Amino acid sequence: MLLKTDILKDIKNKKYKPVYLLHGEEDYNIDLLTQAFEDKVLSESEKSFNMSIWYGKDATAKQVIDSCMRYPMMSPYQLIILKEAQDMKSLNDLTAYLDNPVPSTVFVIQYKQGTIDMRKALGKAIKAKGDIYKSKKLYDNEIPKWISKYVSDNDYEIDDQSTLLIADHLGVELAKIANELDKLFILIPKKSKIDSKIIEKHIGISKKYNVFELQDAIASRDMYKAQRIINYFADNPKKNPIVVVILQTFSFYSKLYLSLSYRNQDDTSLARNLGFSPKNEYSARFFVRNYRKALTNYTQEEIEEGISIINGFDLRSKGVNNASMVDGALLKEMIFQLLAPKSMA
Repeated sequence: MLLKTDILKDIKNKKYKPVYLLHGEEDYNIDLLTQAFEDKVLSESEKSFNMSIWYGKDATAKQVIDSCMRYPMMSPYQLIILKEAQDMKSLNDLTAYLDNPVPSTVFVIQYKQGTIDMRKALGKAIKAKGDIYKSKKLYDNEIPKWISKYVSDNDYEIDDQSTLLIADHLGVELAKIANELDKLFILIPKKSKIDSKIIEKHIGISKKYNVFELQDAIASRDMYKAQRIINYFADNPKKNPIVVVILQTFSFYSKLYLSLSYRNQDDTSLARNLGFSPKNEYSARFFVRNYRKALTNYTQEEIEEGISIINGFDLRSKGVNNASMVDGALLKEMIFQLLAPKSMA
């Protein structure tokens, strides 16, 4: 488990507060903590009489409060979990219970895709009597580090290129990334090194035709390679949705523009200023090589124009000023405009 929070210490030490709020934008960490409560607070024999799970869309505050007011049977605690509390219409009515909670009840409130306002009565009551975990979404430049840590924690190895390959393809949804990696762990022996061949075979990400290789083609201003990759994307739209390709291309250009200010720094400093977390000098060189290359092939004016071009195609992919062009054709045109000399564009 990658989480580090005092709530896990409470669970480990079996010293519980009356209420715990798990809320925020990233569902994966909320689910991890909820599962820790389910697995560790009660023994299997205690769960039958002392654990209740409610769902916000099906339960009322009164039902949950009545459940919380009961006393445990043959156990020092009972565990009450309210999942997806954001769907409960009477959620604020829980304040009446939280002002005077039952000490032998461990009440877990799981609130997804948003946060409870801690300035209002419900939030104040939770803060006064319990503990709070706020789950924040990671930025795209934090995902490779998360993948690397997740892999090593599960007793496997992965190289930097494979980490970026997975991050570029799967995006920032941690549950989706963890699910794909968990399936991979089942298929390969412990302590194996995950490389592009394994990723292509088991996750389905082509080692030749992916967003990372597209960035390499853009940096090299290699029109032939870029168009070959885009043709593959056009033929496999479900594996390479246009929204992901445009987002990752925009991210590359944004960092490229930022690198203009740091181009004279060493590789390690440049990598850190671009949001990467290099483990060593070799790792740093890997992260920044495409930006170094691109700085020799594009002027500042071309980089700025490239960002404008990508923004324009992002709008067109959403139907703005685009009556008929399909996604594949839009990507081909975008790449041509980005890489072609001005006299051709």
